[in-house]
Amino acid sequence: MKQKLLLLGAVLFGVLAFMFTFSQINKEKARLQGETYKIYLTQVVKDIPEGEKITEDMIQKKLVQRFRNTRYEREIPYDRHSLVIGREAQSVIPAGTLLQWSDLKVSLTSGKTGLTSLIRPGYRAISISVDATSSVTGLVQPNNYVDLIGTFRFPDARGDSSLDTITLTILQRVRVIATGTDMGYLASSSAGQNYGARNYSTVTLELTPKEVEMIIFASQKGRLTMSLRNYEESAITQKLQSVNWDFLQKNIMSYNAEREKMMRAGR
Repeated sequence: MKQKLLLLGAVLFGVLAFMFTFSQINKEKARLQGETYKIYLTQVVKDIPEGEKITEDMIQKKLVQRFRNTRYEREIPYDRHSLVIGREAQSVIPAGTLLQWSDLKVSLTSGKTGLTSLIRPGYRAISISVDATSSVTGLVQPNNYVDLIGTFRFPDARGDSSLDTITLTILQRVRVIATGTDMGYLASSSAGQNYGARNYSTVTLELTPKEVEMIIFASQKGRLTMSLRNYEESAITQKLQSVNWDFLQKNIMSYNAEREKMMRAGR
């Protein structure tokens, strides 16, 4: 009798375990189905021989369902199908295949597009490292103009062997070509309304060849900071100063007096 009860208990336990597992599987399936989305991908409608250039009539859009936690970077979204027109097939692509970037032969650019097309003749592009402070809290944007200020430490000019710190403006009205990889292209009309801070660690500047040498040297010897200019201001300030501790102590009062005059004049 005892053995029958144990056997009955084991069977009952197994049934309960199966029901629990089945319930969990259904819940997980429902959760995953709730995390899916639909996307149009590019589908091949006819066999494409190796080396054949892809034309509009060879492809169509195909609505498929994908899980949100899975990335499908190899498959080509239909909203980017224009990028494959004229490209050659890497190998035979059967009809019904969802087209992937790896199905296409590598196509070299002409070297006339991208950042190089934004550089004016006679200038060069150079990137410098920045942080939140030196990039005006990340608010500097492509096509802004900035002044470059450097802070350096070197032996005192009077011959004192102790190090002295000095800050001075190196270049004025320097055009910013890019911040990080952002070259200022607007993806949509609404994109131009986003003036918030952006995350980037480099800024690309447009400089003359001589200025490139100077900025590379300065960036290795000290800290560079950008000062953002008003978009309408093109004037170059003359008779700039070099600020060290002694200069700061002597001129604090006069600078405050000058600022007060400007404020009274409404400037």
